[in-house]
Amino acid sequence: MQRVTRAKVTVADEITGEIGAGLVVLLGVARDDTEADAEYLAAKIVALRIFDDEAGKMNRSLKEIAGGLLVISQFTLFGDVRRGLRPSWFDAAAPEVAEPLYEKFVAHARTLVKEVACGSFRSMMQVELVNDGPVTILLDSRKQF
Repeated sequence: MQRVTRAKVTVADEITGEIGAGLVVLLGVARDDTEADAEYLAAKIVALRIFDDEAGKMNRSLKEIAGGLLVISQFTLFGDVRRGLRPSWFDAAAPEVAEPLYEKFVAHARTLVKEVACGSFRSMMQVELVNDGPVTILLDSRKQF
C-alpha cells in the first residue's frame, strides 16, 4: 500500500478509478487466503495511522482524513524468483478464488470509508500515482500475530 496525493487507474484508455489524497492498495490474494483475511486487511488499512497530524507526525488514519482508497488487484506480488529467471506464481490464488476475495475486500472497505475506487480484475491496467512521502507499507494477513 502507498500513501498518495492522487492516483488513477486506466483500462483500455478509460479511467476506471481515481482518488485524491489517500491510499493505493495493490492487493494480492494468496492461495490460502480467506474472507477473514480480506476483512482483516480492509479494517487494518483504513485504521493505520500513517497520515500527518497538525504537528507533522504520522498520527491520523485514512478514515480520519476522509481520504480515498484505490484498490488494484495484483497477483504479481506473489512472483517468486528464487529459482531461475521466470517468476513462479505458485502462491497466488487462482482467479476464480482470488476475484471473490478481492470483491470481499472492496465491499468491506466501502463499509469503512466513503471513497473506494477500483481497477478491473484480470485486466491490463495503467496505474498512475504520486507517492506521498514516499510512504509504502507491506501488509500480510498471515503476519497478524
